[in-house]
Amino acid sequence: MNRQDAQSRALADLDPDATAAVLALAGDIALVVDESGIVRGVETATDDTSFEGVAGWVGQRLTNLVTAETRGKAEALIREALASGTARRRQLNHPNDSGVDVPVQYTAVRMGASRRVAIIGRDMRALASLQQKLVEAQQAMERDYWRMRHIETRYRLLFQMASEPILVLDSATLKVLEANTAAGHLFADSPHRLTGRTFPFRVEPRSRRALEEVLSNARATGRGGEARIRLEAEADEFTVSASCFRQDASTLLLVRFAPTSAGRSSGRSVVSTPPVSELVEQAPDGFVVTDLDGQILYANRAFLDIAQLTSEEQARGQLLGDWVGRPGADLPVFLTMLRKHGVVRLAQTAARGTHGAATEVEVSAVWIPDGELPCIGFQIRDVGRRLAAGPQGALDLTRAVEQLTGLVGRVSLRELVRDTVDLVERHFIEAALELTGDNRTSAAEVLGVSRQSLYVKLRRHHMLPASAAPGVEEPE
Repeated sequence: MNRQDAQSRALADLDPDATAAVLALAGDIALVVDESGIVRGVETATDDTSFEGVAGWVGQRLTNLVTAETRGKAEALIREALASGTARRRQLNHPNDSGVDVPVQYTAVRMGASRRVAIIGRDMRALASLQQKLVEAQQAMERDYWRMRHIETRYRLLFQMASEPILVLDSATLKVLEANTAAGHLFADSPHRLTGRTFPFRVEPRSRRALEEVLSNARATGRGGEARIRLEAEADEFTVSASCFRQDASTLLLVRFAPTSAGRSSGRSVVSTPPVSELVEQAPDGFVVTDLDGQILYANRAFLDIAQLTSEEQARGQLLGDWVGRPGADLPVFLTMLRKHGVVRLAQTAARGTHGAATEVEVSAVWIPDGELPCIGFQIRDVGRRLAAGPQGALDLTRAVEQLTGLVGRVSLRELVRDTVDLVERHFIEAALELTGDNRTSAAEVLGVSRQSLYVKLRRHHMLPASAAPGVEEPE
């Protein structure tokens, strides 16, 4: 008999309670279970209340003493120990009356030929508490990080949008650390190329002494007052002010240039306003301004190309629906969406030219109903080239239904159903007329309606001249 067999037999001769008491010294809790998983002995290493009610575990199945999600691991722990003699560590959670589960990391060893398993556990609550504190600290750091990122974003946005030129300097070397867009305009260079240069530069020699005195006072007292200076090749004077602030371990200077009252009165502006009207006129997308009824007040060159018009006068005073959207269908939908939400975004429809050219377009719109001149602005983008090829009628119907679907929750169900029925009815009438070569009598037969009913529907959908009488069929 070798030494290992002798030790196994010695352990096997111990009763379960004694075995559990010995093994508990190696951990916080020890269990002895039989091959069927029933607890035969239990012992804790301390007398505290860390494991309340463990005496009642004897005689119960181990899987009934752990939470549902760790029962599989308990079975695997016993099965592995019986098969190989030892089992790798697994964490089991025990339910507690307080509502907080008790995590315990267990390992198991088979006890000789008795087919019993000794399970030694270590209480993981202290480690779990540390892990929870670590997670909370990390989350707090994440929140602080994103808060600082948001603050930095707001600062940079305000810094770049400021109309007055601003420079941030290192107080020791007077090198430019940051410059906003207005400073780039003032010094006739891009802001990133100003970074790293030693200030002052492009300042008239007669103004350098006053500027240096302002910077010196700012370093010494925090605020340096103001001074009037002139820049090279600049006719206007500027009022320069400087203030000192700390960032990390560095001292920085914030230098601001403000035009004097004379410069302001002369109409000089550091950042000029771009010619918006010229940009709109030359834009590649159509732009149309209408009144609240859809009558055109202004149209740019791109829209005139879409509508196949030679001058703006041909479009002015006409309805936008004469060229954009299906007659009597799309423009009322756009106006309804504007009244409900104030904006239309990327609505897909069709545009027709005066000479018959047709293309698919995306329409976005916004309105100003309460201004001096109430109006609606439409942006019309030609997207015919990028649309996938397919049956035109089905494509139009699908897009129209998708647009109406986007109104769910904004328009009443009755209006949605009415508009959808009108769109579908118009689509099938167009398909029947196309199938029969525009023969209305044959189209009525195909649709299963009388000729008079078809005339009524054609007139309702603006597909028939108002002069046509229902009882007199026009020449086919």
